[in-house]
Amino acid sequence: MKVRIMVRATAPWTVARYGFLIFAIACLGFYSYVSIERTIYQTYESRVFDRAPVRGSAALATNDRTTPTGHVARSSLPLQEVIGRLSIPRLHLSAMVHEGIDGKTLQLAVGHIPATVLPGQAGNVGLAGHRDTFFRGLKDLKTHDEIRFSALRGDFKYEVESIVVVEPDNLGVLATSSENVLTLVTCFPFSYIGNAPKRYIVRARQVLPPPTAATAVE
Repeated sequence: MKVRIMVRATAPWTVARYGFLIFAIACLGFYSYVSIERTIYQTYESRVFDRAPVRGSAALATNDRTTPTGHVARSSLPLQEVIGRLSIPRLHLSAMVHEGIDGKTLQLAVGHIPATVLPGQAGNVGLAGHRDTFFRGLKDLKTHDEIRFSALRGDFKYEVESIVVVEPDNLGVLATSSENVLTLVTCFPFSYIGNAPKRYIVRARQVLPPPTAATAVE
C-alpha cells in the first residue's frame, strides 16, 4: 500500500491577497495621516487668523501697485502665505486660503492663484482646491449661493453667478475683469479616479456692502 503525501503549495492568489491587504492598510494609514495633518493645520491657522490685530487695507498696502488702466494689480507674495478664509454658509464649507497652488499648499489649504488679484482689489480673484478635500462640497453649489471671503483687508461677500465645466487648458476663466469677481477652480468629475479630465468653474460677483450713514448723508 502506497501512502501519498500531498504538499500543498501556497496559491499565488493567496500571496496576492495579502499583498493587496498590506497595500490597502498602508494607503489607509497615509490618508488618515494627511487628513489629520490637514485638520490640525486648518484649526491652528484659523485661530491665528482670528487673533490677527490688523484687519484693514493698510495690512497689504505694500503689495499693491496701479496699472496704466487704473486697475490695482497684485505683486508676488511668498508661497503659502495666509490670504484669508473662504466660507460658503449653505454648504458648511470653511477653509483657510494660502498663496500658491503647489502640491503642498493644496494639501493643507485652498490656494490663491498667483496670477490673479487679491480680495478687495478690482479684478478676478482666483482660488483652486482639490475636489476630494476642501472643494468636494462645490458639487452641491447653486447659483445665488453666498460665498464669504475674510481677508486681512476686511470681509467680502460674493454671490454665485454661474457654474460651468471647461477644458483644463481654458485659461479664459481667470482673465482679468473690470468688476470684482471670484473664481473657484477644481477638477471634474468629482467621482473620477485619477487625474480628472475637466475643470469645474464657479464664478461669483462681489456684493457691494450697503452705504454707511456718512455716505448716505453726502
